[in-house]
Amino acid sequence: MSHFAWKFKFAIFNSRIFKRLLLKNVEPVNSGTMAEVKEKLSKVLGAGSLDTAEPRKRDYLLEYTPKKEDLVPRSVKDSYVMASIPLRTDKVMQQRYVSNVGTARYGRLMEDMDLFAVWICQQHIKLAKLPPDGQLPYTFVTIVANSMNVRHNVHGIDNDLRLSGYVSWVGASSFEVLVWVHVVKGKELHEITQTGFLMAGRNANNSGSAPINPLKADNDEEKKIIAEGKLRRQKRAEMRKSSIWQEKPTQEEHDIMYDLLEKTTDKTSIELYKRVLPPDSRWMSDAYDVATILSFPENKNRHNTVFGGFLMRIAYEITFLTSFKHCKNRPTLEHVSEFEFQKSIPIQSLLRMFAHIIYVERNYMTIMTTNDVIDPTASQKITSNVSYFVFSSPKDVQPIVPRSYQETLLYIHGRRKFQNLSIINNNKKVEQ
Repeated sequence: MSHFAWKFKFAIFNSRIFKRLLLKNVEPVNSGTMAEVKEKLSKVLGAGSLDTAEPRKRDYLLEYTPKKEDLVPRSVKDSYVMASIPLRTDKVMQQRYVSNVGTARYGRLMEDMDLFAVWICQQHIKLAKLPPDGQLPYTFVTIVANSMNVRHNVHGIDNDLRLSGYVSWVGASSFEVLVWVHVVKGKELHEITQTGFLMAGRNANNSGSAPINPLKADNDEEKKIIAEGKLRRQKRAEMRKSSIWQEKPTQEEHDIMYDLLEKTTDKTSIELYKRVLPPDSRWMSDAYDVATILSFPENKNRHNTVFGGFLMRIAYEITFLTSFKHCKNRPTLEHVSEFEFQKSIPIQSLLRMFAHIIYVERNYMTIMTTNDVIDPTASQKITSNVSYFVFSSPKDVQPIVPRSYQETLLYIHGRRKFQNLSIINNNKKVEQ
């Protein structure tokens, strides 16, 4: 079945908006390769080697935390930077970024996009006085990665990849960073994906918030960028309110819930709670996959907690496998939304990734993926991350059917998430 177009009222990071927001007649500052960006971040943020068992002490930097009135305004172009992933010439990069079927590994790209968002934050910050060693008295934390639309298929290793982006909105201690990934074909750039990151500015030892430079507009184009950033901030708030746990089911949704109950009830049985699975369907309770992993020092960020990009990659990979097993065809990633970081995770934590298909419509699957931090000694778990993925299949997918009231609410929740997304009809789709 061919892909079909959907129009939704909350298309936060619609690709048309992103295309319009790309800076014109301004070349981003070249930061080198992503490997070089990682090294620069380690130096600027004073994190030292990722192999060290303990984080470098940064308490002495607290005295350099600026006051808001001392921070000079920064324009959009001040943080406009780029970095490359040299797939054409670097064999190590080819092994890391290309899958067994010759397509780009989107989990790896998510890792880099999250790290690159931190690099963009660093470009935005400008202090009148820095410590003698040049370390920034800041910690940059990802709050949420929102609405990653996939637009272009990447096959093979014949072309390099390019990341670029800038700060598009600033609050008191938080800011929005837009990040693009393009494939470079000669002098042409073909957009693969784009994501908006909501970042927080924290002080040097991450014990409190830190003010960040305000954002100013140098021209009409930057005024539009900042205005769109404010609009997306409002839309994010609206999206949170649309959760089934925040807003009760509408009459239309109640009708859907009743229809689901009616279709799965055996009216000839005297067992009131007996449920019957409709033909060619699957119970929602069976449509999941789970993986338990142990995080290691190699998975940590510059602040000695588990790197958010690593969590994004692992969540993507288990979600891809869940959708693959369900639709029995190699699925296509369409959209990632609301990858929310609720809590930081200590290194050596035991992590459980749980991917659950909560809604199916035609050839699309909406999957909710949660990450729990498990303490086996105390039999406790804390949910640190929740994200939503949409995958598509070349043909219609087996419907999933909720069996309990809680599952039915989750089904309605997934339906809302799907309707709030923007899937563009004529895009080239991307495989794992």
